[in-house]
Amino acid sequence: MWSRRDAVDYSLKRRATLVSLFKGTTSVIDACNADPYLKSAAKYHGEPVERLCPVCRKEEMVELRYAFGDQLGQYSGRIKSVAELEEMQDEFGEFRVYVVEVCRGCGWHHLIYSFKLGDGKYRKPPRKVRTLEDDDFVRG
Repeated sequence: MWSRRDAVDYSLKRRATLVSLFKGTTSVIDACNADPYLKSAAKYHGEPVERLCPVCRKEEMVELRYAFGDQLGQYSGRIKSVAELEEMQDEFGEFRVYVVEVCRGCGWHHLIYSFKLGDGKYRKPPRKVRTLEDDDFVRG
C-alpha cells in the first residue's frame, strides 16, 4: 500500500500479555475472551496468516482489518480486505486501519498494528445511503 504511514506496532504489548499469561498472573479466560461478534467476523471475513495461535498452538490465526475515519462516513468501522484498502487509499484522504489477530479455536485476540492510509486530500464524507441494515432497524 503506497500511502501507508504513521504505523504503530503493538508487538511489545502482545508479548507482555503472553508473558503474563504463561507466568500465571493473567488467566486464560481473561486472555482468550474474544467477543462472539469478533469470532464470527474472523470466521467469515478473516484472512488466514501462516502462524499458529500462541496460546493453544493448534489453530492458525486469521487477521481482520478494520477501517475508521471521518471521511469514510457511515462506512467507518467496517472490515476491509487488503484489496479493498488498496482501492480506498486512492478514494479517501485519510483513515486509520487497525489489524487484529484472532484464533477461532481458543478465542485469543490481540491488536497487532495500526496505520494510516489515504492520499492526504480532504474530502467530505459520502452522503448517507440507505442500506439493508437501516431497513432492518426501521422495521425492527
